[in-house]
Amino acid sequence: MHLKEGFVLRELGDVFIVVGEGPTVDFQRLISLNASAAYLWKNVEGREFDADTLTDLLLEEYEVERDEAADSARDIALAWIRAGIAEE
Repeated sequence: MHLKEGFVLRELGDVFIVVGEGPTVDFQRLISLNASAAYLWKNVEGREFDADTLTDLLLEEYEVERDEAADSARDIALAWIRAGIAEE
């Protein structure tokens, strides 16, 4: 999986948003990310990843059980795909 080109993470105070940039991006809404999802975005931007990659990143950054991190990682990956900002 990878993040689609043309989308950029922006930080506005305590809020993280993904916005589309460039002439080929048809994006008429903003997608907000919580701090954990923004952390993941920053760490996978420009490279291939999967839910296991996201799980490992969550475990490195947060004190959570592997099962909880894996559930969150799968949810985030699916949400990104559904939002059209990542693809397999």
